[in-house]
Amino acid sequence: MTRYLLRRLLLAAITLWIVTAVIFFATHILPGNVALRILGPFAEKNAIASLNEELGLNRPLVTQYSEWIGSALRGDLGTSLKYNQPVTSILFPALIYSLKLAVLAFVMLVPLSILGGIIAALKRGKLVDRLITIGGLSAAMVPEFVWAVILVLVFGIQIPLFPVTAIPKDGATIIGQIYPLILPAICLVLVLFGYVARIMRAGVIEAIDADYTRTAILKGIPHRKVIRKHVLRNALLPTIAVIASQVSYLVGGLVAVEIIFNYPGFGLALRTSVTYRDFPLLQASVLIIAVIIILVQVLADILFIVLNPRIRQSVVN
Repeated sequence: MTRYLLRRLLLAAITLWIVTAVIFFATHILPGNVALRILGPFAEKNAIASLNEELGLNRPLVTQYSEWIGSALRGDLGTSLKYNQPVTSILFPALIYSLKLAVLAFVMLVPLSILGGIIAALKRGKLVDRLITIGGLSAAMVPEFVWAVILVLVFGIQIPLFPVTAIPKDGATIIGQIYPLILPAICLVLVLFGYVARIMRAGVIEAIDADYTRTAILKGIPHRKVIRKHVLRNALLPTIAVIASQVSYLVGGLVAVEIIFNYPGFGLALRTSVTYRDFPLLQASVLIIAVIIILVQVLADILFIVLNPRIRQSVVN
């Protein structure tokens, strides 16, 4: 088990290193001049050249990459070119905001989608099954930013139940912080619910039709216990994989939703970094996102081992 975890962490580290290389070199081949963006279109060439030299942007890319990796390993993600302050002081507050929204979306998504998939499987072929599967997939076809606009118009303006901005008031209680995030979270849930519920439905149907379920029923085990102990335990495995794979999509959805709801999370930070070609801010933002996605994938692998004895036995052996 320990050997498997070490091997999985090593693979995650290699993946992260590849991501850092792609991030760094991709951002530096983008067209445009950082110093010109900072100083303005009417800046003199000498001033532009001097600022490029001061920022170290005229050095070889390999040298810049090595210095950036070394600083990142020490916890120094650089200084923002636009704000002229440490990147961590900009991104960590934004990360906390985004994590609040992402956690709320997941708290709503996971039980709703799992319950919807179970109900659809148990009512297979009936009206409820069609409503959940077809309705969920239809909702997933609409982008999250479109849902954001629709929800703002309906529940923010026409029926003012929720605020149109997700920024909580100063000194707000926990409920006061959660309430403005409900509409943005619903946007993400609407896009992800149908896919996760459909995978859960397929897993439950496969587990119900399996031989071990029939054997448990023939032994006289109560139906609810069979569903809880045998069906759900096995049906959750593909669902966990899907939920873990949707983290990257959730991050992309967060960016669009945060911009529409004027929420000071990673979305606004990423937009600023791209607009002003703020290399340190952009690289650090994508790096943090990559770390979160990789950690979620590792956690999903660990859950596979915990929930499935066959996988656990193969890992131990």
